[in-house]
Amino acid sequence: MSDVKSVIESGRAVLGIEFGSTRIKAVLIGEDHAPIATGAHDWENMLVDGIWTYSLDMIWEGISDCYSKMAQDAKEKYGVTIKKLAAIGISGMMHGYLPFDEEDNLLVPFRTWRNTITGEAAAELTEVLGFNIPQRWSIAHLYQAILNKEEHVSKISYFTTLAGYIHWQLTGEKVMGVGEASGMFPIDSKTRDYDAAMLDKFAALDKVKEYPWDIRDILPKVLTAGEKAGTLTEEGAKRLDVSGNLESGILLAPPEGDAGTGMVATNSVAVRTGNVSAGTSVFAMVVLEKALKAVHEELDMVTTPSGDAVAMVHCNNCTSDLNAWVGLFKEFSELFGMDIDMNDIYGKLYNNALTADKDCGGLVAFNLFSGEPVIGLNEGRPMFARKPDARMNLANFMRTHLYASLATLKIGCDILFKEEKVKVDTLYGHGGLFKTKGVGQSILAAAMDAPVAVMETAGEGGPWGMAVLAAYMVNKADGEPLEKYLSDRVFNGEKGIVMQPDPDDVKGFDEYINTYKAAIEAERAMVKALPL
Repeated sequence: MSDVKSVIESGRAVLGIEFGSTRIKAVLIGEDHAPIATGAHDWENMLVDGIWTYSLDMIWEGISDCYSKMAQDAKEKYGVTIKKLAAIGISGMMHGYLPFDEEDNLLVPFRTWRNTITGEAAAELTEVLGFNIPQRWSIAHLYQAILNKEEHVSKISYFTTLAGYIHWQLTGEKVMGVGEASGMFPIDSKTRDYDAAMLDKFAALDKVKEYPWDIRDILPKVLTAGEKAGTLTEEGAKRLDVSGNLESGILLAPPEGDAGTGMVATNSVAVRTGNVSAGTSVFAMVVLEKALKAVHEELDMVTTPSGDAVAMVHCNNCTSDLNAWVGLFKEFSELFGMDIDMNDIYGKLYNNALTADKDCGGLVAFNLFSGEPVIGLNEGRPMFARKPDARMNLANFMRTHLYASLATLKIGCDILFKEEKVKVDTLYGHGGLFKTKGVGQSILAAAMDAPVAVMETAGEGGPWGMAVLAAYMVNKADGEPLEKYLSDRVFNGEKGIVMQPDPDDVKGFDEYINTYKAAIEAERAMVKALPL
């Protein structure tokens, strides 16, 4: 306790803050990289004029509340007030679109990764660049605005992502970590920078040439893990810590996306490792030994925080519908006057799902709150269906929704593993789906037909991973690569609890996916039948 107090008082602690879809979380770590204080702020995106967004006020209210709660946690635990830190790192949901004019005014409300409104732009850019450009990428949002002839485009001086925006406001630096940048525009892993040839191709497009700006000038500068990315300004310190205790001048790491911080949090930045982050959205990332043979619209090519090539399957929907059903059981228990802890409800329901039929007994569910490009849908509607002779019981019902949370991920990953023959030694799972020990892990192992490991640190997730990246920046030895720093200093050889795929589970999930694929047309019809 006294050692931790000394670390905080002397300014040797490191802070990571991550903006997730439903929660902003701060994790303060000590010199052994273990969390010593945390804080969180819940928030929710809004659908405004058909656009999923968060307001700038929500961003700043959220980060200051989150920081305040973390500082209060440190005060209560160790009796110390945080005044200085060794480093800070900011991460957030990747992609999206925040365009600013030359006076730093936001030109249109923040368009988040969740929007599937850039289909025309994504398809055209994929063809022009010979590289898959997903709908949620920042460059797709920019080009769609060009195709739409939106008035604001001519005024753009700079555009960025959520993490990039916050970092800029805290430091004055228009920079970005390479992993986060790889969700804005394609990266060349040899140069660890935007792909120069693709920048030229984009700039040469007739519709782009109509505008006064150059794409090279309005993108953030790319930095790799370990580089210094600026210092906290006086104004930035006040925005972060409204109490005024935090001093300016603190080093900041390059801002990263939740994909990159998830890779760090699971020690999966080395070749032939991968991770799956499963929360509101779900994505799998595998660090590649060599380039893929073909361009697949279901697979994104991004990078690690160091710039190594990664194949990514990203799905917009994961646990939201699952959580809604669990909430219904909570409501049911309260009707009978029972006050059951939500963790107990999750535990009972999830573990019971392991006793279900491997193929879910003829039940099928779609967890789609929003569109899902992997299966060709720009909108989604949560839907549950069953055959008349289905084995309808609670175990099958819950297993169906667990399968549904990973179904589109499996469809994308089947291309990676079965068609492209990509090899992965271990997949590391992290996020809310893995909180109930062994359940989400076994379902994921069945979906991927690969070993899945979950570490004790997996519960800390992205904000802890961002704190570790910030610690790497200040602590690394000359020439020490990120993967060595993680293996030697952070994880110390820890492999986590590894679960091998059960062949019967794999077969059952494959059978379920056949039913799921056959029902996609019904989901498509439901979108038309129930317009927003």
